[in-house]
Amino acid sequence: MNKVVKNVYEAIDGIADNMTLMVGGFGLCGIPENSILALSKTKIKGLCCISNNAGVDDFGLGLLLKNKQIRKMISSYVGENAEFERQLLSGELEVELNPQGTLAERIRAGGAGIPAFFVPAGYGTEVAEGKEVREFDGKMHLMETALKADFAIVKAWKGDTLGNLIYKYTANNFNEVMATAGKITIAEVEELVPAGELDPNSIHTPGIYVQRIFKGENYEKRIEQITIKLS
Repeated sequence: MNKVVKNVYEAIDGIADNMTLMVGGFGLCGIPENSILALSKTKIKGLCCISNNAGVDDFGLGLLLKNKQIRKMISSYVGENAEFERQLLSGELEVELNPQGTLAERIRAGGAGIPAFFVPAGYGTEVAEGKEVREFDGKMHLMETALKADFAIVKAWKGDTLGNLIYKYTANNFNEVMATAGKITIAEVEELVPAGELDPNSIHTPGIYVQRIFKGENYEKRIEQITIKLS
């Protein structure tokens, strides 16, 4: 089945107010730039976004925050966005922070059909508030519930017309697990090839998880904090 859509706007068709979105990326690495930018040009509001990060003020999910399109963020790393901080402190934005490994496992569990699991991370902190606690092997664990989304939006290096995806290095990050946990998964790729051209042994996400795929354009691939080493 050919899953290619004409453009980014056809890809995001059906995303509506108050939906839950998973958005791939780690910081600004591997984020679906085209899809986020297209969403920022719509009037969609009240989104709950599940993402490792909140982008920066003028890029990534920061664009949606600036437009007041996001109602809630479920994240693990949010320290690069001043608008995020302002909305959080003013009570305009609901935020659910997770230890990074816990966030990844909640998403993976959602894709695997596992409703909940126990993890030691966060015990004894604010993360534990309101959660069931059990002891395993002499150590206290929190019960964490799985995460799923109406749409999962991921970014891959290469993809084929059947939706098979290959991620490149660090850009794999949250993309691979998120691709399994959306009712509809949208993949934007740097290179789109005919079915059969990808090495089956190199595929990270099988096309069975992907409903829509398109070739992205004009990737900026920004770096949040550029550092140099003086010799």
